[in-house]
Amino acid sequence: MRDLATHGFALNQTMLRVRDPDPSIRFYTEVLGMTLLQRLDFDEMRFSLFFLAFLRDGETVPDDPAERARFVFSRETTLELTHNWGTEGDPVFAGYHNGNAEPRGFGHLGISVPDVGAACARFETLGVPFVKRPNDGKMKGIAFIADPDGYWIEILSPNGMENAVAAQDEGNKI
Repeated sequence: MRDLATHGFALNQTMLRVRDPDPSIRFYTEVLGMTLLQRLDFDEMRFSLFFLAFLRDGETVPDDPAERARFVFSRETTLELTHNWGTEGDPVFAGYHNGNAEPRGFGHLGISVPDVGAACARFETLGVPFVKRPNDGKMKGIAFIADPDGYWIEILSPNGMENAVAAQDEGNKI
């Protein structure tokens, strides 16, 4: 049972640091279909925040700045991309750690799609780099792609995961 003191709590955002916001915004909007909800620039501190999410059918982003802020910060599962100004043109900047090399930390984002094979065929035509294709390795039916900064994104389907869990559950019966 959920503690009443946490009523109204929601996972609002996950933040990733990006070297150059332009290719990252294109990737998340054009490749994955997210919508840029809001951009906030902090001139004095030299960074920008970009908030993206999947909109539901018929859902629109409010034009009024106050309404838009409430819309962005009250919804669940928003992706925040943080860009520290100057990293995009700095030849010495090595990029951000994606969490999948040593030392391990952050692992990946997960995107649910209706059909993993169809999504991956589209990613292939768009030139998206794959970390794992759906039929590679022991875990079949899921894929991992990489965004412009090398962050991993798991591509899965609810039906595929249901089948995988059912098969695993069947294998654990005595």
